[in-house]
Amino acid sequence: MTLTIYLAFAAIYVLWGSTYLAMRIGIETIPPLLLVGTRHLVTGLILYPFLRVRAGIRPSAAHWGTAAVTGILLLFVGNGGVCWAEQFVPSGLTALLVAMVALWLVVIEWLRPGGTRPTGRVAAGIVLGFAGLVLLVGPARLGGSGRVDPIGAAVLVIASFSWACGSLYSKHGKMPSSPLLGAAMQSLAGGAVLWGVGLLAGEWRGVHLASVSLRSWLALGYLIVFGSCLGFTAYIYLLKHSAPARVGTYAFVNPVVALFLGWALAGEPLTLRTGLAAAIILTAVCLVITAPHRTPAESEAAIPVPEEA
Repeated sequence: MTLTIYLAFAAIYVLWGSTYLAMRIGIETIPPLLLVGTRHLVTGLILYPFLRVRAGIRPSAAHWGTAAVTGILLLFVGNGGVCWAEQFVPSGLTALLVAMVALWLVVIEWLRPGGTRPTGRVAAGIVLGFAGLVLLVGPARLGGSGRVDPIGAAVLVIASFSWACGSLYSKHGKMPSSPLLGAAMQSLAGGAVLWGVGLLAGEWRGVHLASVSLRSWLALGYLIVFGSCLGFTAYIYLLKHSAPARVGTYAFVNPVVALFLGWALAGEPLTLRTGLAAAIILTAVCLVITAPHRTPAESEAAIPVPEEA
């Protein structure tokens, strides 16, 4: 792998692990959909003009169509669902449940036409991962105290599934040859949808600029710069230059970072049940991401060549 790919992996490993706590702080005084919508809309407005000129590409209607679909799947349902759920689920456990995206990536890649069938090791990891999910959100008698809010957990499962769908659609859909330009387009599309839904949901009624805390403003700035401008663009870049299962490795590191930061900086509890579920889910993710899989070169024939207008 090249240095650029290593740096991109470092970005999605560490920076994204810290964004869960940043979202938790942001929604203290900013409604979740407007927070995430502002994050991605501002990111798109910053990156798109610069990358549009630098790449010298005029995105076609097909490119914008793919950006709209992936923006909805990745950012509206995926990231928006995660931020909304953090009202009920601690940031560290949120990251742990989102780790299921690594399992969803393999399942969806297997079920899609022309996809890759998982090996026995990967299948075992998938089963183990869902067992950990049941332990985390199931009845108290399954593992004592520390049960996660089931509604918040359900939203996180849907969000992780949507993120996996959007990731694979982005990899195989028609997008500009510049991955970063594509990421900016997705940010614009997803941010616009998040803002629109947030306004329709009435989130604006509870927003007063004077009541937004400095902590929330700083969290929003951190999400824009480190979570989106750096982290999300690195993720989109990796989707074009690495295999889906390998890209999903961020889901193994993010929960560790998020659990530690939530405990150290936000006083989020770590129970025996949480620890056991975390060990099971992360073991499952490790089984999946370390299993042999096709390289991008082997998969290249199945990926449509982007078209520029």
